[in-house]
Amino acid sequence: MWNETVNYLVYGLFNMSGNIAKSVHFFIYDSIKILTLVLVIVYVISFIQTYISTETVRDFIQGKSQFVGNLLAAIFGILTPFCSCSSIPLFLGFTQARIPRSATFSFLISSPMNNEIAIAILFATFGWKIALLYTLFGLITAIIGGFIVDKVSKDEDILINIPYMRQVHSASFIKVIFKKRLSDAWKNALTIMKDIYLYVFAGIAVGAIIHGFVPADFITKYAGSNNPFAVFVAVIAGIPMYAGASTIAPLIEPLTSKGMLMGTALSFMMAVVALSLPEAMILKKVMSWRLIMLFFGIVGTGIILVGYLFNAIL
Repeated sequence: MWNETVNYLVYGLFNMSGNIAKSVHFFIYDSIKILTLVLVIVYVISFIQTYISTETVRDFIQGKSQFVGNLLAAIFGILTPFCSCSSIPLFLGFTQARIPRSATFSFLISSPMNNEIAIAILFATFGWKIALLYTLFGLITAIIGGFIVDKVSKDEDILINIPYMRQVHSASFIKVIFKKRLSDAWKNALTIMKDIYLYVFAGIAVGAIIHGFVPADFITKYAGSNNPFAVFVAVIAGIPMYAGASTIAPLIEPLTSKGMLMGTALSFMMAVVALSLPEAMILKKVMSWRLIMLFFGIVGTGIILVGYLFNAIL
């Protein structure tokens, strides 16, 4: 229905043609589809969040095996709509709550990578299978990454900074009636949408330009199946960038439609949203450069492996 309506607007009412028509059609259609599904999924996640606090996670993790603890922390990361930088205050809250280090790093990896906005956009664009695979691989990367970081880190790598730590406050979770939870979740979803919609539009706009004007041969040459180092290059290129999932995720469809392999495109997105230079600068407040470099190296390696695995199975 929406596709036919957009076709009528672009090709009939506005009488467009060629690359401009392709770009405009892509922008209008994907904006409607992506923003609608993002709103629905963010609303559902916001409702679930009304039942969960840092203390809830701590209580679930206490007494569990390391694997289960990492898994629960990684799943909790899906329920927190944060980028790589805004995940850090809750990461510190986990530290204050004495949640095991392995689990805290699993959360720090999973929260930006398995962002529900990215999952919603992938679901809207490619369907549930790609969205599910992305989420599963993200969880695996977070679980294993947290385990490895815990093994190679030392107590002195965590810098105790009391004034900074005191700025972190756990959210106040009170018992409210079901309708109030629904209302609060809707308000939170609308707030998030107001914060991200311009970034979503920006990402879709760039994707529309790629879709309409970038030659397929260009993408295929540097990021297609003929380049065995495409995933590695994509991850290295993504780390210096800093953008939220709402901006990067809309680029995956036009990149893959032009010949970039799915695993390469997704690994690029993972690197951008999960690892960034601003994140490293903020983490320097609470951990040593040695641990930061280990963290980036371990997570980056995991993303590269995931990218090649995606390319092998898709």
